[in-house]
Amino acid sequence: MLPAERKRRIVELVTERDGCSVARLATELDFSKATIRRDLQELEDDGRIERSHGGAVPASSVGQERPYGQREVDRLDAKQAIAARAVDLLQDAQVVSFDAGTTTMAVARALPSEAGVEAVTNMPDLATTLLDKGIEVTVTGGTLRRRTRALVGPTAQRFLDDHHVDLLFVGTNSIDATAGLTTPNEAEAAVKSRFVEQASRVVLVADSSKFDEQSFVTVAALDAVDTLVTDRTPDGALAAALDEADVTVLEADA
Repeated sequence: MLPAERKRRIVELVTERDGCSVARLATELDFSKATIRRDLQELEDDGRIERSHGGAVPASSVGQERPYGQREVDRLDAKQAIAARAVDLLQDAQVVSFDAGTTTMAVARALPSEAGVEAVTNMPDLATTLLDKGIEVTVTGGTLRRRTRALVGPTAQRFLDDHHVDLLFVGTNSIDATAGLTTPNEAEAAVKSRFVEQASRVVLVADSSKFDEQSFVTVAALDAVDTLVTDRTPDGALAAALDEADVTVLEADA
């Protein structure tokens, strides 16, 4: 097992169990306690876990924007199922934009090699994933945020103002019947909003943990979304609001 894979598995175990000891991690992963302790220190430095006496607990996220590495392993199965359903919406010769995020990254990974589309993104990691699949990619430019690996700022916004696309895959931190799509960071919200405004069709890819939640900054109203691809069909006020906004909801196979 490579170090990156081992660390990813550590974050998964710590998150799933709401904490895990060094001894248990060492036994399950078949590595020494010293190796696990070094991994935990590096993961804490990256904001992906928090050290505790004898082990680690999930990183605190109340009122904070969680780092990309921590979000990447959260609800991974749901994101992969959403991605598999979302790629069915692509058509040949489209220009497709990908907002930065862990679920949009899952969509990029699910695309078949040599897919007959052109892509635009503000996430260099995602651009590399598409490039390795033989897909032509344009990157917005801008200032790279370490926490989310997204390009933001005036350069990214100006690029998007001048470019129109057929289809957008966009993620969100929260989706609410009244507040719509929201995210913690103003700079990212501004870029996400530009993505939405410049797309002929907007596909929101979001797992059900985002439902009925609000974050700091509004990205878009629900009526700006054409399709929601998710792991569980919403209910209650959110379901009613999506219906009122004429949003098509597609539930991915678990």
